[in-house]
Amino acid sequence: MDKNMLAGLEGLPEEDKARMSAMIDHLQLRDRCFNDCVDNFTRKTLQKQEETCVMRCAEKFLKHSMRVGLRFAELNSQAATQD
Repeated sequence: MDKNMLAGLEGLPEEDKARMSAMIDHLQLRDRCFNDCVDNFTRKTLQKQEETCVMRCAEKFLKHSMRVGLRFAELNSQAATQD
């Protein structure tokens, strides 16, 4: 997320911030996997290798996001117990 997106979330309720964050994550996933995997624009559908690449890219992105979230929760928990 860039600073402009973060600045726009400041006045929103927590529920809206969470929804916006999820939308931004989705857009980043879509853009990254599309740019990394799709390079042939002569067909209406994805080629098998492109489809496989997109699926792997999305899986890696989601696993990474989950791991970062878990690690962040661990660090927050440790910080809370140290106080």
